[in-house]
Amino acid sequence: MTYDHEAIYRAYAGTVVRIDDKTGAFDKDDKSVTLEQSKIDAARTELNTEAAKVKYKTDRTTNGSTIYASFGDQLDMLYADMLAGKLDTTGTWATHIKAVKDANPKPS
Repeated sequence: MTYDHEAIYRAYAGTVVRIDDKTGAFDKDDKSVTLEQSKIDAARTELNTEAAKVKYKTDRTTNGSTIYASFGDQLDMLYADMLAGKLDTTGTWATHIKAVKDANPKPS
């Protein structure tokens, strides 16, 4: 059996200090801790909700369909915009950033 270690540690914070997929969960005195699936499920839901709240950050930098350009490329965009007098929302850099933010919105 494979346990959801992260959810168990969340559900039994301060109680469970070790989990063995073959023998179960244990406290600091190495005594077996009886696990309740409903507590583990609730903890998993909390963990998933927390992860979803920050997922947009990785979507904007590595995992999304539209990601930020490298710092060097962004500096090139800004420099070109400065030379063109476009340090407003019509510049290359500003439209690039807006496209990334629109494609990977921050959850409300």
